[in-house]
Amino acid sequence: MRVQENAQAKHGNVEKAAKRKAYDMAYIGFFVVVIAICSWITIPAAVPFTLQTFAVFLSVILLGGRRGTLAVAVYILLGAIGIPVFSGCRGGIGVLMNSTGGYLAGFLCSALIMWAAERFFGTKVWVQVLSMMLGLAACYTVGTAWFLFVYLRNTGAVSLMTVLLWCVIPFIVPDLVKIVLALMLGRSLRKPLSGIMQEDRRKR
Repeated sequence: MRVQENAQAKHGNVEKAAKRKAYDMAYIGFFVVVIAICSWITIPAAVPFTLQTFAVFLSVILLGGRRGTLAVAVYILLGAIGIPVFSGCRGGIGVLMNSTGGYLAGFLCSALIMWAAERFFGTKVWVQVLSMMLGLAACYTVGTAWFLFVYLRNTGAVSLMTVLLWCVIPFIVPDLVKIVLALMLGRSLRKPLSGIMQEDRRKR
């Protein structure tokens, strides 16, 4: 009898694990689509910008560090293999290799920083705000370093300040607004969605 009960319990655990993986894949896939759609949306301004950064932050807040980071990684991978998920409906490894491709790779750094902060400090408001700020700084750093490298190789020398004026400074205020919006929307949706998403913070 005990052997049979153990076997049933083991089978039940296997089914739960399989179900959890299926849910994880569905949620990750959904947020890959969300990031792609936000990448296609351009906000008209003096310097137009997309909602990519907002979607990256929102994905990690709602999905948690592990699943959110996987969603960002899958998004970048799909774009790299040619699926037009990047801004302007572009795709292909060439987008990642051009001068602004480092900022796309920087999104993954942002997600990883948020995941690490969540793992060690939890999901308090100040933790999420600080991790998004640090993630944004990491994205700027990686993207700017890659821009300098590609520009120097293909065009010639350019000063760091010039690149910052081109690629970073015009986007700081919009990106800070995206952080606020992602935090507000993510925290307001997280509780009602937590039951549906069957989240378990300890397993992330």
